[in-house]
Amino acid sequence: MLALNPNQIRLQARPKDKSEAITMVGELLVESGNIAYGYIDSMQNREKVANTYLGNSITIPYGLPENRDLIQQAGVAVLQVPDGVTWNPGETARLIVGIAAKSDEHLEILRKLTGVLGDEALANRLTQTTDVQDIIEALTGTRSQQAAAAQPTRSSEDYEQFFDAIVQNATGLHARPAAMFVGIAKRFKANIRIRKGERVSDGKRLLALLQLGAGHGTQIRVSAQGVDADEALEALKTALANNLGDNEPTTSTPAPATTQRNGQTSTAEKKTQAQDWTPQLVQATVAGISASTGIAIGPVHRYLHTSIQIIDQPEDPVVAGDRLQSAIDRAQEDLGTLYKEIKARSGEEKAAIFQAHSEMLGDTSLIQKTVSLILADHGAAWSWNNVMQEQVQQLQQLQDPILAGRAADLQDVGQRVLQYLTTETTTRSDPKDTVEDQSATPVILLAEDLAPSDTANLDPQGVLGFCTVGGGPTSHTAIIARSMNIPAIVGAGQEVMHIEEGAICILDGRNGKLYVQPSETDIAYARNLQQQAQVQEEAAKAERFTTATTKDNHPVEVVANIGSINDAQRAAEAGAEGVGLMRTEFLFLSRDKAPDEEEQFNIYRDIVQCMNGKPVIIRTLDIGGDKTVPYLNLPKEENPFLGIRGVRLCFANPALFNAQLRAIYRAAAYGPVSIMFPMIATLEDYEQARTYAERVRQELNAPEIPLGIMVEVPSAVILADQFAREVAFFSIGTNDLTQYVLAMDRGHPELARQADALHPAVLRCIAQTVQAAKKEGKWVGVCGNLASEVLGAEILTGLGVAELSVSIPAVPNIKAHMRTSIYTDLQDKAQRALACRTAAEVRSL
Repeated sequence: MLALNPNQIRLQARPKDKSEAITMVGELLVESGNIAYGYIDSMQNREKVANTYLGNSITIPYGLPENRDLIQQAGVAVLQVPDGVTWNPGETARLIVGIAAKSDEHLEILRKLTGVLGDEALANRLTQTTDVQDIIEALTGTRSQQAAAAQPTRSSEDYEQFFDAIVQNATGLHARPAAMFVGIAKRFKANIRIRKGERVSDGKRLLALLQLGAGHGTQIRVSAQGVDADEALEALKTALANNLGDNEPTTSTPAPATTQRNGQTSTAEKKTQAQDWTPQLVQATVAGISASTGIAIGPVHRYLHTSIQIIDQPEDPVVAGDRLQSAIDRAQEDLGTLYKEIKARSGEEKAAIFQAHSEMLGDTSLIQKTVSLILADHGAAWSWNNVMQEQVQQLQQLQDPILAGRAADLQDVGQRVLQYLTTETTTRSDPKDTVEDQSATPVILLAEDLAPSDTANLDPQGVLGFCTVGGGPTSHTAIIARSMNIPAIVGAGQEVMHIEEGAICILDGRNGKLYVQPSETDIAYARNLQQQAQVQEEAAKAERFTTATTKDNHPVEVVANIGSINDAQRAAEAGAEGVGLMRTEFLFLSRDKAPDEEEQFNIYRDIVQCMNGKPVIIRTLDIGGDKTVPYLNLPKEENPFLGIRGVRLCFANPALFNAQLRAIYRAAAYGPVSIMFPMIATLEDYEQARTYAERVRQELNAPEIPLGIMVEVPSAVILADQFAREVAFFSIGTNDLTQYVLAMDRGHPELARQADALHPAVLRCIAQTVQAAKKEGKWVGVCGNLASEVLGAEILTGLGVAELSVSIPAVPNIKAHMRTSIYTDLQDKAQRALACRTAAEVRSL
């Protein structure tokens, strides 16, 4: 990169006109040995054929290509004109950067210069500064050696004021929460930085934040410097504690919804005949991943993206810059319209996707890099596409699959601008237009993939559902599909695009299967299921306070998993018969220190009172694995899921454990409370935890309350007969049990689909635990995701599980299904499941 020293900069200049300004900056280049004096004339002549004014009072005069022989040494010079000089009508220049370069030696300076262009405040400061080092630093990234020697050095890239936090969002700092973070940061004058490990990002730049790859459970440090740093940090800390407004479900199972439309019905996860139904006569079955529940019936239509042809042709930089800005402005208008439409249709949370897209477009780094390529004699469209593809590839390389999936959002943003840069009329096909061009008949859309904006533009009257080759259930495309109640399947593979155009299909969004050319009988049956689903869900909601007793009078306790007082209120309203899992770790996350005994007591008491006499099981702190807290100063572990987590962490922090136990025992005075210990692997683990609890109970002179354990590691299953003699109850955590039994990370992008809690190996572990408990007269509950699935609830109940602790939205449906079931039938199904060889066989029962 070209050096810039104080001798090449003149401050406080007062040229009478543009010509004199060019001469003055040219003379600086002559004095520095960069050019022969005749090159100044070439710089003057260049202005006659091209405009070198960039914007924000900055201009870059340089000579004609045919006079490069007058350049003696590549270099730059800067003339500062605080009062300004008219460059062209309506354009006032205050920072004139003269350039002498035979090839690309000056590009790094230009890249730095585009950073100034994108920051109006910085540009204004440079035009008025009295310190040449400010200009040197802005254009080279460093101060001169003499100035640097006088500057204090910092051993850390963090600002002095900071806080540490854990990213609690199920899908990490993806586009929507990251955009909210940036939006909050931009409200303050202070500079904001965010650190993940050794990587530090500008907290006011969305793309930089996304590229950190801060997934769920990631520890980050947010630091600030400036007049309002305290206020900025407090606002960001509060926002992080509230998940940055992100309430998307943590599992791939979409939130239930019901809507009847022409040719389709979206259904909640309530057991209907559809769960056992498979068409009897079809041409083919394509299996994918459920993205949005419901059944759609109709002809398929292949949606093909029209590729945009890009030819790299050099343009006048000013013309190219104007076209780039116009394209970005038009794209921003599109996104504003989309935001309003989705907000009106599905609420602000879902619409926030397009606010994130808008924030991406406003990222100055994209514009800076594009302009630098334009200045290097590339066309606007080529430059924009080159920059976007580089950024997309960086996101795709992130290890977190959710954050890597945000590359699709950036690609969508890039294409939106590119369509306006390439032709006067858009060449980007719109799936809505494509459907409307075919006929008035609603269709099931087949596509390689759909961008979020493509999905948002779908007309529910014209698109019954869609099935894509790629994509995942946590993508923004899937989120929007759920918000619009459009049944959808993703990740179905290339086979989808080989289905004959217009073929009649049944799309089963709940099972993630597309049935090609079903018989008329199958179609009639599927339409009947659509109608039944709507009726059954309405009935489930109406009867949600009725107990879950099977037709042959077998009681099933359906309770809820919660993490806060707000959850407790929602659970009570949903008809939950108690709390099967109170996740206390959420009280400990995203804060500087642990909650004390009094704070915990108040929260536990309020939850107990909210449940109004119904049982509440409080799990002691389950930190570690995918959940960490900075203030505990835990050492980094090679495999945190096999390290200090759950009750092991409590043993390592007795004061923390005692405070929590005291708060729980005190809250038990207000209603029926049980304590549950997580990650119990050995009898010694339980005996030690029980000793802690008993000591606290005696100190408080409190009555005894039931003590149980989580069964989530194989050793607890193997020793279940021994544990059953000691504990009051078991609660099986099927999420962890599945990954430990199958040795598959439930978050792994390739293995997650195989980590199925309905695998016979997992079911046999559950059955063994239930049998051991029964021999000692103890009961067993399940608090993992499996209990929230209808098929899972059936099999668990048939195995003898007494309590199903489910997600709050699933409560009415699971209760309603139990009321329509026969216990002996469920027992029979459970035994058949145990005899299966694979999870797929179990799911086909």
